[in-house]
Amino acid sequence: MTPDIHDIGGAPVIIGAGIAGLMTALHLAPQPVVLLSSTPLGTEAASTLAQGGLAASLGADDSPDLHFTDTLAAGDGLCDEAVARRMVEAIPHAIDHLIRLGVPLDRTLDGKLRLGLEAAHSRRRIVHAGGDATGRELFRVLVAVARRARSITIMEGMTALRLVVAGGGIVGVLARGRTGVVGLPTRRVVLATGGIGGLFSDTTNPLASFGHGLALAACAGAELADLEFVQFHPTALDTARRPMPLVSEAVRGEGAVLVDEHDHRFLADTPGAELAARDVVARAISDQLAAGHGVFLDARQCLGPKFAKRFPAIEAACRQAGIDPAVEPIPVRPAAHYHMGGVAVDAEGRSSVTGLWACGEVACTGLHGANRLASNSLAEAVATSAWVATSVAGTCAGWQWPRLPTMVPLRPDPSPIRQLVSDALGIIRNGKALSNAVETLLPIAVGGKAAADPALVALLMAIAALRREESRGSHYRSDFTGRDAVALPSRLTLCTGFESAFALSWQTSARSC
Repeated sequence: MTPDIHDIGGAPVIIGAGIAGLMTALHLAPQPVVLLSSTPLGTEAASTLAQGGLAASLGADDSPDLHFTDTLAAGDGLCDEAVARRMVEAIPHAIDHLIRLGVPLDRTLDGKLRLGLEAAHSRRRIVHAGGDATGRELFRVLVAVARRARSITIMEGMTALRLVVAGGGIVGVLARGRTGVVGLPTRRVVLATGGIGGLFSDTTNPLASFGHGLALAACAGAELADLEFVQFHPTALDTARRPMPLVSEAVRGEGAVLVDEHDHRFLADTPGAELAARDVVARAISDQLAAGHGVFLDARQCLGPKFAKRFPAIEAACRQAGIDPAVEPIPVRPAAHYHMGGVAVDAEGRSSVTGLWACGEVACTGLHGANRLASNSLAEAVATSAWVATSVAGTCAGWQWPRLPTMVPLRPDPSPIRQLVSDALGIIRNGKALSNAVETLLPIAVGGKAAADPALVALLMAIAALRREESRGSHYRSDFTGRDAVALPSRLTLCTGFESAFALSWQTSARSC
């Protein structure tokens, strides 16, 4: 539909047009909804890069109970069990919905869904589309359906700058488009902005994915949760290309092994070996690289000439880098990949701010805990989008034109802080580096320049990492290697975050005097 701001007052506004945003918009039909995308659809969505599939207990030897158990084990004590139970039971039905929409899921010769194996899964339960192009295929179908839906107003090239809050609730969205800054009046906003990988130098995410939704939510006063938990994918293709092409875990699921430059399989004696939890594999690779070794994923024996047919997108990326994975090992290194933390939401996706929901990676539902189980993320976005849409649809649509802020933020740019974030919030962390990061990030976060919002997100993440004085899941502290007996989720608001930052800066300054 052709967008006309004067015709959309009061309609729910979804910020972000990846899989979570598109699915939420489609579930809201036929209720009118506005979908904001800062770029042309598909050009900056992390969803399109997803090689892994959707985890679902569809095999004859599988069950939701087994999927639930694997999810809790990966989450290392911090999963919300009620959310995890609900999701593993809902995702098989959600996959049926995707099939009805026309998503071409991979099948065996006898017509059954092909199920792959990934790390920390006890059964083959990963559903793919296009081999290693699940995100792209899913996104392609959803975009086509959304463009045909008369109820969805798609506004491309429109960047949300701030959520306008009055009386403790959302009353509008301040956004910048091609013609300037506009205010969208609404009392219902869904954040579906993706993750934070763009804060890091090595990432599989689009470089613009800096935690935009977290900045919007924080400035609106929303509670954020578990920000310290960042999953680093162990096997990104080690080239100069950014974002880094992912070498899917499914390759290891087919039998590929990790070796150093001497063909030594350094994970052979680790429980689970190459299919151990991602944090274990990522730290092992990081240790090898720190010791001066190269790290390679060797698929020559398990796949060889079949590699191109099974993983066409990965094969193409390798070929572009001058590597033939059928006959030579693939150079890999860890890269920031997925954020388990996000906007704290309830079972229906509601945040602590009236009128604000979150869906997908930007939300912290409690499903992933301290470490996401592989391919649970797409599954979460597909399943929870229906719950969010139901909640939004059942909320009063009354609205008024909001009073807009006089200060308009600049378009965010995370590039000035990437190296700092990579050094302080990487795979292995320590209190000194985190404290220094907080002291450096605080003036940038309040400085009003283009790096302010990315610095705010990184600042809150660093404070959360400082507060967690243990090693759990993806959060590893070299100065607190032990694991606390009781697992406690972390919670932050902008107020508590800045209070912590100012206190820490004062203490640091006092020590230096």
